[in-house]
Amino acid sequence: MNNHTAFDTFMRAAFGMEPGGDTGNLLAALATSLSLARGKIVPLDNSTDQIACIAHGATKLAVHASGDREQIVAFHFAGDIVSIPSDSSHAYVMSSLVETEVLVFPARQFFDQASAESTMARALFERLPAALNRCREKAVALGRMSAHERLAGFLIAMAERVGKRVDDRIVLNLPMSRQDIGDSLGLTIETVSRQVGVMRDAGLIETKGRSQIVLRDIRALAERAGHAHQTNKNLTKNPKFDLDQCVGRSKRLAVRATEGA
Repeated sequence: MNNHTAFDTFMRAAFGMEPGGDTGNLLAALATSLSLARGKIVPLDNSTDQIACIAHGATKLAVHASGDREQIVAFHFAGDIVSIPSDSSHAYVMSSLVETEVLVFPARQFFDQASAESTMARALFERLPAALNRCREKAVALGRMSAHERLAGFLIAMAERVGKRVDDRIVLNLPMSRQDIGDSLGLTIETVSRQVGVMRDAGLIETKGRSQIVLRDIRALAERAGHAHQTNKNLTKNPKFDLDQCVGRSKRLAVRATEGA
């Protein structure tokens, strides 16, 4: 996928807009397009705030702490817009989970240009509530939930983001490994595999190979995750702007982007 095609795909997926126009052309000029094979690190400039936009594929964002410790803070998919700050307490590393195309922008210039287009500014602003909610949900999961509840909540979140409904079931083709899932939930790979087995034995899910999980009973799974309100909720894909790794800075930037709307 060349730079032009990747940017066009991003514009349609992220904003529901056809490429072109003054703002689109200015953003295209700012973009650095990166084609990555599976398992490759996205080269980022840690000296400045950046925006990474997933045009195709999937990535994981991790922070590196002392002692070679790593914490996966988010998974991203096509259409996601990710804010990566430079002045963080930890170093962020983004890597591809499958063959992936990423567009990288300098953050300030990205928001300055997007603010000139009301449709883009509104689209960015409307992503904030869903992103903040995911941040809060993850904080609750890591702080208060059991391993079973964490995994159930993770599967529901993936259903909302990348699930495909087939009859009365939802099919997940997950690009991340069970080790990655465990790292993101604060669990060991053994615990993840054990809880997958518990859910399978309970008839909540089916597994096919290491990557496909079929959700057979989403209501029961929501109850297992402690999401009582979600048993009456239709699962639809949410707007995606992942701020869980840098809420404060991203919110300020996104609000700034709406000032020209």
